[in-house]
Amino acid sequence: MWRKNNKNETSVPVSISKEHQEYLKSIKREKSFIRIMQIFIFVIFIVLWEWAAKNNHVDRFLTSMPSAIFNLILKFVEDGSLFKHLYVSTTETIAGFFAGTIVGLLVAILLWWFEKLAKITDPYIVILNSLPKTALAPIIILWAGMGFSGIVVTAASISVVVTIMTLYTGFINVESDKIVLLKTMGANKYQILMKVIIPANIPSIMSVIRVNIGLSWIGVIVGEFLVSKAGIGYLILYGSQTFKLDLVMMGVFVLGLIAAIMYFLAAWLEKRVIKY
Repeated sequence: MWRKNNKNETSVPVSISKEHQEYLKSIKREKSFIRIMQIFIFVIFIVLWEWAAKNNHVDRFLTSMPSAIFNLILKFVEDGSLFKHLYVSTTETIAGFFAGTIVGLLVAILLWWFEKLAKITDPYIVILNSLPKTALAPIIILWAGMGFSGIVVTAASISVVVTIMTLYTGFINVESDKIVLLKTMGANKYQILMKVIIPANIPSIMSVIRVNIGLSWIGVIVGEFLVSKAGIGYLILYGSQTFKLDLVMMGVFVLGLIAAIMYFLAAWLEKRVIKY
């Protein structure tokens, strides 16, 4: 490691003890081991699945097999239809994700700002959270529109209440001593929000973002089951209706892959934000 000298702007080495170096190496080894084991488990699962399907230990009609799914993916890639379905589902998910997260954050701030409003609306938020959003999806789509807007609203409705409850709980549980300290220094409510409440809840906000990725995908798939003519949910529904289980499993596999990519992007962003 190097440290910059402010006087002459030269870099001087900073000594690290052997114990600290060993500790850093152990952390890297642990991370590498975890990553290797995650990949190993996935590979073993795929190999066992392929072996069981080829040797008729499982019903290929019901479970398909990795090689058949891979070949089907190549076919959809070659004719370009896979990218079309991915684009539709991904744009709907991103729109629903941002809508649910931003609206949830703003409502949580509003409830923190006005304590009486939070007390008045508390039972209604609890009731909304207990309602089965997926079961209400047909009504939501009728209200919001049969198409992109309806699917986005469905995706947002699943995540918005969870976001409100999680973030509001984090806001009101910030250490009161910090708030009192800022008040004694003459800070107003906006300054307390920006200097204490939001920074203290950055981990909670990032956690909500990761959870909302999955919830948004659920809302999008449910919406596409009902009204869409394109998207991953449409592929899964079409495959199940026509008994093409290869198509269903391909849709599930691609869905899991895209959701995993979005999750890792959120985890990467979380590390950068918290470090900053």
